[in-house]
Amino acid sequence: MTRVDYYYDGHAPIPNSIVPAVSAVILSEDGSEILLQERVDNGKWSLPGGQVDPGESVEEAVKREVNEETGIDIEVLKMIGVYSDPNHVISYSDGEVRQQFSICFLCKALTSELTVSHESKRVSYVLLDQLHMLNMHITQKIRIEDALKNQAEAFIR
Repeated sequence: MTRVDYYYDGHAPIPNSIVPAVSAVILSEDGSEILLQERVDNGKWSLPGGQVDPGESVEEAVKREVNEETGIDIEVLKMIGVYSDPNHVISYSDGEVRQQFSICFLCKALTSELTVSHESKRVSYVLLDQLHMLNMHITQKIRIEDALKNQAEAFIR
């Protein structure tokens, strides 16, 4: 299944669903790198994450998604923010068109062996000062920038 993200794009399709999702900012111990995955569905670098399944909490979902997509276990430290901008629309090849609704968490890696999944081409820690060189959607960059501000209160965007 392919994915196309629209952001403040007048040609974006009209959403037909809102699905709760989670994402994780995981920094290296010294804070110089961030864990990212290169997605299979759109070829862009992204924070690990995905949708919340019925019967699980957002904390359980982010732990599961990170493990499925990167192979590592995490501890959730704090919520960075809630991202629900209706101008971020995601279209999937199966006809679903989603309005973005994602809760982003700052997390700590508890294990270190990275593995790829069927959803990722590559999984890697990337130097923060190299992020500008990656093919990454602006909404992912916003979450990373918010996390790096180390604000006590969560962002609502």
